[in-house]
Amino acid sequence: MHRSEQKPTLDVSKLPEVVFGHKNVTWLGNVFYMTIEGAMFALVIASYFYLRTRSIEWPPGNYSPPYLWFGVVNSILLVISLIPARWIQKQSPSGDRAKIRLGLLILALFAVAAIVLRWFEFASLNCRWSDNAYASAIWVLLGMHTGHLITEWLETLTIFGLSLTDKMEGTRLVDAAINSDYWYFVVATALITNFVIYGSTRLL
Repeated sequence: MHRSEQKPTLDVSKLPEVVFGHKNVTWLGNVFYMTIEGAMFALVIASYFYLRTRSIEWPPGNYSPPYLWFGVVNSILLVISLIPARWIQKQSPSGDRAKIRLGLLILALFAVAAIVLRWFEFASLNCRWSDNAYASAIWVLLGMHTGHLITEWLETLTIFGLSLTDKMEGTRLVDAAINSDYWYFVVATALITNFVIYGSTRLL
């Protein structure tokens, strides 16, 4: 009988306990989640443009396009909010809780401002959600995005609360960085949504 060879053991002692970016499985899960949510937006937008092909006038009937400027201001606000979101993501690997905490607070304030403006957007759509298919489509589209906006605001507040404690280390730092990734998704879908609601009614 041959003596079995002993396999060398794998030394993992020098591997990092926490990793950021695509090497983290939570990051990958977040990407899958954004893909699913993005598909939902795509389906509603496809329905909207299908309705557009069935009508000579757009908006149909005697409706005027939604009031433009609340949507424009909100779009600009959300684009500017990418600055603190990116800053948080850059600071997270350093573990500097003070800087991360400040960034999270600023980002949460941007979210509050966007939610307040969204209230005015709903009031300026110039239609009720139950008026017709066009009205239902834009209310659902704006409502979906508002739900994501509020969810992201709550998540940012939760991580901000953790940043006030000693628990803001390790995977919590990764959470702060991944939160910024989702904020990018919220901003991107806001710009697409606003183009559909405000731009297509004037350009198409």
